[in-house]
Amino acid sequence: MEKILVVDDEPFICENLQRILEEEQYRTVIAPRGQTALDLLQEQAIDLVFLDLNLPDISGLEVLKKIKEWSPDLLVIIMTGYASVESAVEALKLGAYDYIKKPFKADVIKLIVKLALETQSLKREVHYLKKQHDGLWGDQTIIAESPLFLEVLNQIQEVAKHPDATVLITGETGTGKELMALSIHHSGLRSHRPFLAINCAALPENLLESELFGYESGAFTGAKGRKIGLFETAIGGTIFLDEMAEMNLGLQSKLLRVLEDKKIRRLGGTQLLEVDFRIIAATNQDLKEAVKKKRFREDLFYRLHMIPIHLPPLRQRPEDVVALTKYFLLEYARKYIRPFKGITDEAQKLLLAYGWPGNVRELRHVIERICIMHNAELLQVSHLPKELTNEFRATDQRSRPFDLPIPPEGINLEEVLDQVAAHLIKKVMHLTDRNISQAAKLLGIPRGTLRYKLEKYED
Repeated sequence: MEKILVVDDEPFICENLQRILEEEQYRTVIAPRGQTALDLLQEQAIDLVFLDLNLPDISGLEVLKKIKEWSPDLLVIIMTGYASVESAVEALKLGAYDYIKKPFKADVIKLIVKLALETQSLKREVHYLKKQHDGLWGDQTIIAESPLFLEVLNQIQEVAKHPDATVLITGETGTGKELMALSIHHSGLRSHRPFLAINCAALPENLLESELFGYESGAFTGAKGRKIGLFETAIGGTIFLDEMAEMNLGLQSKLLRVLEDKKIRRLGGTQLLEVDFRIIAATNQDLKEAVKKKRFREDLFYRLHMIPIHLPPLRQRPEDVVALTKYFLLEYARKYIRPFKGITDEAQKLLLAYGWPGNVRELRHVIERICIMHNAELLQVSHLPKELTNEFRATDQRSRPFDLPIPPEGINLEEVLDQVAAHLIKKVMHLTDRNISQAAKLLGIPRGTLRYKLEKYED
């Protein structure tokens, strides 16, 4: 529901406007003075302003200047009983959306508000489309053919329908956690509002807090003016907190309070400000383990863990290795004007055998490097970096028929088989990040059997 601020010192005008606007299901806030209006704009998210030019304390034009200085995109409709061409022109020059003369009719107010809010929505949409055209999301296509990742995309589509739900995305480095957060944002009801990302590990503790909460002038040495933080800037939108596990315990406590109360206080400030945004957090660490080690607050973990989404590593998604390779190959062939059209079977075999510790990010960089350094129609084995071919040779050596020398005294077959089984189970459990269902499937045994063998071999 849009919130509209009415700035006028005449009670009759305010009451009349409030009645008209609330009939149309808009929330209304009243300010009888210019300074009151400016204070409210600092405390609340406002979608539209009706501003009288003749106020008892500050000129309406001065209030308009301040509004445009703080929020250039906020639409302001000027109203006065003493209309003149000069004041109208001056207000429009300062950025007013429109100008109406008192007294006004209800139908006129309803129409101008409808048009103003549609204009606001269109401006945001144009801004978003311009970002797309400029290529901000140009390299952010989601490629998925593996059942594992298709299931993740189904989860994301469901989560996007619930704009207030907090999401925790986990997965190894390079699996695409920010891309998934963007997908949730752009598929949901908050898509017309900002998506702001911040890396919690990239900033010192004090700087991260000021970036999130903002600060007032004089809050600390060097704070020469007011700064609006991401919590305010993202009102109505989404904040993506990457590498969440790196946030210090003190700031975790403050974040928990924000999530529970939906209010913030700028550093050095005294007023509580209402905020509204979705938090999507991400980490490549085990937060449950961090909770056990007292490095992460348990209450914040469960607050963030409302909807957990785990991104499987690329080594568990062979179908996606092939699909992503083909996609990146064509993308970078166009970029670097190369004739690449496909991959040889031998090269594809090596790509599938490699473990991809850097996941999708590593695969992208490998293919881009190939397109820069080579000029051919098919990606060949000779184009691949040494780390891929070396690992394949090592894997191939390990995959040769098992050759165990038999000593004269013989062997204990049960012990040997147990050693081999324990080694394979350990390897598969690591490969699947200890996912019982996936590991049992790869080993070709029931989950109950796998659990029994885990208990047996891990003693």
